[in-house]
Amino acid sequence: MKLRNIVVPVAVLSLLLTACTGGAPADKKADGEQGKEITFQTWSLKNDRFTPYFQKLVSDFEKENPGTKVNWIDQPGDGYEDKILQQADSNELPDVVNLPPEFAYKLAQVNMLVDLEAVDSKKLDEYVDGATNAYRFPKIKGQYGYAWYLGTDLNWFNTKSIQEAGVDTTKLPTDLDALFDMAKKVAKATDGKIKMIADVPRTGSLSAAGVKIIQDGKFVFNSPEAVKVVERYKDAYAAGAMPPEALNADYLGNSALYKKGKTAWTTASAGFPSELEKEAPTLLDSTVSTPRIGYAPLFIQGISVSAKSKAPDLALKFAQYATSNANQIEFLKIAQGFFPGTKEGNANPSSFTDVIKNPLQKAATEQAASAIGKATPEYPIQFTYDMDKYLQQQVALAVKGDIPVQEALDKAVDYANKNLAK
Repeated sequence: MKLRNIVVPVAVLSLLLTACTGGAPADKKADGEQGKEITFQTWSLKNDRFTPYFQKLVSDFEKENPGTKVNWIDQPGDGYEDKILQQADSNELPDVVNLPPEFAYKLAQVNMLVDLEAVDSKKLDEYVDGATNAYRFPKIKGQYGYAWYLGTDLNWFNTKSIQEAGVDTTKLPTDLDALFDMAKKVAKATDGKIKMIADVPRTGSLSAAGVKIIQDGKFVFNSPEAVKVVERYKDAYAAGAMPPEALNADYLGNSALYKKGKTAWTTASAGFPSELEKEAPTLLDSTVSTPRIGYAPLFIQGISVSAKSKAPDLALKFAQYATSNANQIEFLKIAQGFFPGTKEGNANPSSFTDVIKNPLQKAATEQAASAIGKATPEYPIQFTYDMDKYLQQQVALAVKGDIPVQEALDKAVDYANKNLAK
C-alpha cells in the first residue's frame, strides 16, 4: 500500500529549533554489532548551533561501541512529511528517524516501525507518560516512539495594557469565565482598541475546557458543553473583544497581535520571551506568564526505529542513547524553551534552565516543566488537517453570527466522522 493513500493527520507542530550541544555515554555496548552501520535522520536541525551537538553525539556513541558507524543526515523543515513518505515507499526509511506522533502513526499503520513496547517495555517507563502514550495508536498494538523533546503553552498577559484599561491585574484569570469577563472589560474601556481573545475555538480550546473530542471511535465535540464554549467566543466578538481577522483562514495567530500591542493576552511556549526580545522588546517588562487555562497542551517530537533496519539492535541502542536523560539535558541547554522527554529531566528543571539568561523565560520554563507530566496532546491522532480547517470555518461562521453554534458544531462533527470512516 502506498503511504500517500493514508489519511493525513492534523498539521504538526514541528518544534523546529535553532540550537544544541553535548553527549553522554551509552548505557551499554551494542554487543554483536561490530561492523554494523546505521543512518540517523533529524528534521531541520543541521545548522551552526546544532551540528556540533550531533557530531559529538555520534562520535561518543561510536567510541562506546567500537566498530559501529552512525551516519547522521538531516532533512529541511519544509516538505518533511513528503520526504518521509517517499523514503518509506521506496524502502529507504532511515534506521533511526525523528518523527512526531502524527507521522509515526502513518508508518505504524503499514508496519514500518519497530514496536518499542515489544522489544523493551521497561525502557518506556523513563519517558513522560503523555508523550509515550501519544505513540500508542488506535487499533494498532504497541508503542512506536521515544519522547525526545517536548513543548507546551502558557498564558501570557500584557499587564500594562490591562492596567491602563482600568482592570485589576492582581488576580489574573485562571478559568475561561474570568478570562472572557476581563476581555470584555478591557475592550469596553479601550473602545475595542485592545483585544484579548484573538482566535476562534478549535478542538484544543474545546478539550482545554473539558469538552470530550472523541469517544468510542467517533467524534463527539458537538455537545452542550462545546456549545457553551463557542458561545463565549461569539459574545466576545460581539463585544469587540476579538479582532475580525481572527475569523479569516489566513490569520497568523494571537501571538502576532500580542507582539504588535493589539492584544493583551496570548498563549505561547516558554520560549516566548526570546521572541519578544527580538520582535517586541518594549513588551518584556510588562509581560507575565501564568499556567495555561484548562490543561497544558503537549507538543511532541520523538525518535522511532525502522522495522526494516538491517542492524535492528544497533538502531534500537542508538535511539535509546540519543533520548537518554543525560543527552536530552545537554540538548535542551541550547534548545531553550523546550523540555526533555524524560521524567527525570522534567523533575529537575534546573538541570537545563540554569543556562537561560532571560529571567522571564527561565521562570516560565520552570513553571511549564511542572505541567509537562500532566500535559496531553491537543488533537486526537485521528483528527486530520482537513477536519481542523472545516471546523475552523464553521466555528468562524458561528462566532460571526451567520449560523447557529449548534449547527456549526454538528456540521463539523459530521464532516469529521464521515472522513474518519473513509
